[in-house]
Amino acid sequence: MAATIRDLARHCGLSVSAVSKALNGYSDISEATRLLVKQAAAELDYHPNAHARALKAGRSYNLGVLFSDDSQSGLMHPFFSVVLEHFKQEAEAAGYDITFIGHRMGDGRFTYLDHCRYREVDGVCVACIEFDDEEVRRLAHSDLPLVSIDHAFENRLCICSDNTQGMRSLVEYAYQQGHRKIAYIHGPHSTVTDARIAAYLDAARELGLSMPEGYLTQCEYTNPVSAYEATKQVLALLERPTCILICDDYSATGAMRAIRKSGLRLPQDISLAGYDGIEQMQNFYPRLTTVCQDAAEIGRQSARHLIALIEKPETAEAGLYTIPCTLLPGQTVARIG
Repeated sequence: MAATIRDLARHCGLSVSAVSKALNGYSDISEATRLLVKQAAAELDYHPNAHARALKAGRSYNLGVLFSDDSQSGLMHPFFSVVLEHFKQEAEAAGYDITFIGHRMGDGRFTYLDHCRYREVDGVCVACIEFDDEEVRRLAHSDLPLVSIDHAFENRLCICSDNTQGMRSLVEYAYQQGHRKIAYIHGPHSTVTDARIAAYLDAARELGLSMPEGYLTQCEYTNPVSAYEATKQVLALLERPTCILICDDYSATGAMRAIRKSGLRLPQDISLAGYDGIEQMQNFYPRLTTVCQDAAEIGRQSARHLIALIEKPETAEAGLYTIPCTLLPGQTVARIG
């Protein structure tokens, strides 16, 4: 039978209240008493009762995560898997569990908000989802503490990379390498996509770059097949670019295949740069030039800010919390001219 807090109190010769305070880090308990209780807890294999803790604190110590993506890659998503892993680590370090929010529960169907209520989550992190979905917007406009990743809801906090800085750094780097014909294959419409397109166009105008028709085209995120088709279209332009920027590193594999299939060499005949800084892609040859988003820090900050909203709601702030990106010059953008 599992040891209870009363067993722990008897073992230490202390009151239940004193043991509870020692376990929860109260300042009116001496360090010696705290160490005594922790040692006894280890000896008795004592673990706090989560239900009792939740009743006492008035919250569940459970965070919801609403996560989905068009490619159905789930937790294998090359970028968001890193974000979610570090969100989980940060949450667990603070004493919180994680529940994934969805529509299904056995044979029943929930709205996202209803599922959050059913699971009694204290707050929810929204990432990689169709943000304009009516159910997602209903969740964002509820009274539940919420942090989003890469999409800013009104009066909510959004954690995101500095997409403007990241895209500008790519365009400027290609320009410094002598490229004056730089195309961009972007992802579908989203807050992130719109920010990157705007930064690409602004940088191109400031640098005096020409923008022939077809230099700005679209493929699906994390979809090498879609990227392959889009890259073939760009390579077929009468005024072919010397450098192609593509929406993410995983899609860059499709672009590389299209370049090879066209009988071109990378980077001698055409240059290519990705986005995200996925570690696995840095092991390819030639090593991909890209922008590294700090996925780990995005995950950590999302958890920290969500827990702060739950525990200290009076300090809550809406708006953007941006995390800098880092340019990773690789071997796929040649110097020309």
